[in-house]
Amino acid sequence: MKNSKTILVAPLNWGLGHATRCIPIIKALLSHDFTPVLASDGIALQLLQKEFPELETIALPDYQIEYAKKGTNFKLKILKDSPKMMKAISKEKKIIKKLVKTRDFCGIISDNRLGVYSKKVPSVFITHQLNVLSGNTTWLSSKIHQLVIKKFDECWVPDVAGKPNLSGKLGHLKNSSLPLKYIGPLSRLHAQEAPMVYDLMVILSGPEPQRTMLEDKLFEEVKHFDGNVLFVRGKIETKQERFQFLNCDVFNFMQSAELEKAFNESEFVLCRSGYTTVMDLAKLQKKAFFIPTPGQFEQEYLAKRLQKQQLVPFATQADFSIDQLSRVHDFKGLSSFNQEENYEDLFRLFQRK
Repeated sequence: MKNSKTILVAPLNWGLGHATRCIPIIKALLSHDFTPVLASDGIALQLLQKEFPELETIALPDYQIEYAKKGTNFKLKILKDSPKMMKAISKEKKIIKKLVKTRDFCGIISDNRLGVYSKKVPSVFITHQLNVLSGNTTWLSSKIHQLVIKKFDECWVPDVAGKPNLSGKLGHLKNSSLPLKYIGPLSRLHAQEAPMVYDLMVILSGPEPQRTMLEDKLFEEVKHFDGNVLFVRGKIETKQERFQFLNCDVFNFMQSAELEKAFNESEFVLCRSGYTTVMDLAKLQKKAFFIPTPGQFEQEYLAKRLQKQQLVPFATQADFSIDQLSRVHDFKGLSSFNQEENYEDLFRLFQRK
C-alpha cells in the first residue's frame, strides 16, 4: 500500500489554540483526499474528537504544562515542569517512531509538539514562535526552539511574511536559514452578516489555574455590565451545558459552527490575547478587549503591540474592571489579511515520489 495518503496531525495541548488552528488544515487535507489521523492529549484531543468524530485519533503523552498562580512565577513554574515535559517528549518520539514503522504515513504535521517528526516521512512544524519570548532569556529559548524547527522539512508560519502582520517579532526573523513558509493567518471561523444578539462575548481558554482565576473574576465583573453577555467558559466536557447567570448566557464550550455564529452575533469580545484568538478576531474583523495571561510574555507582547497600533486595548488581570470596556470604541479593531491559503502547493511536500 505505497500510495497511502494518511497524514498524522498532532497539535500541542496548551489551551485550545493549537488544536483549533489545525481545524482548517485538517479540513483542507480532507478536501484534497488525504486521510488525517489526529494525535494529541487532554482537552485538545477532546476538542478534535468532537469536531471530527469520524477520524481516527491517537493519545500522545501529556506535557503536563500548568501555569503558575502568580504571573511573576510563570518562568519558574515552566522551568520546574521542564523535566516532566522532556520526559513526555521522549515518550512521544518513541510512539512516533513505532507509528512510522507500523503505519504508512505520507506526512506528519506537528503544531508545536517537539517530538512529533521523522526522518523517514516529510515532517512539518507549525509555529508562530520563531522567537520564544521569555524575558531576559529570550535569546536562549528562541535558539533552542529554532534548533527544534531545523529537524523538520518545513516550518509553516500562520502569518504573512511582510508588514503589516499579526505576530510581529514572534513570527519574523531578521535573517534565517530555517525552511520557512508563511501560510497566512489560520482560523476555523468566518465573518458573516448577522443580527446583533449580544453586547459582549466573553471567551476563556488556556491552561489552569489561570483560566479559572479569570473566570471567577469576570463572573464578578459582568454583574456590573449593562447589556446582554454571552460567556463561553472554555471547558471541554462530555456534554454541552448552558445556564443563565444574571445578564449572561453561559456555555461550558461551543463547537466551531456554534462559536462562529456567536462571534458574528456579538458586538465585541473580551478574551485572552493568545495568538490563535488574535487570528480568529482578525478573520472575523472584530473589536475586542484583551486580558493577557499573567506572566506569559507572548500574550503580554501581543496585547501591548496591538494596543500601540491602536487596534485593541488591554488591561492586566489584576487591574481589569468592567468599566474599562468603554475604551474599545476608541480602537480600530482587527481586520483580516486577504491571503488565500494555497493548500495545493503546501501539500506537494506529501506527494509520494
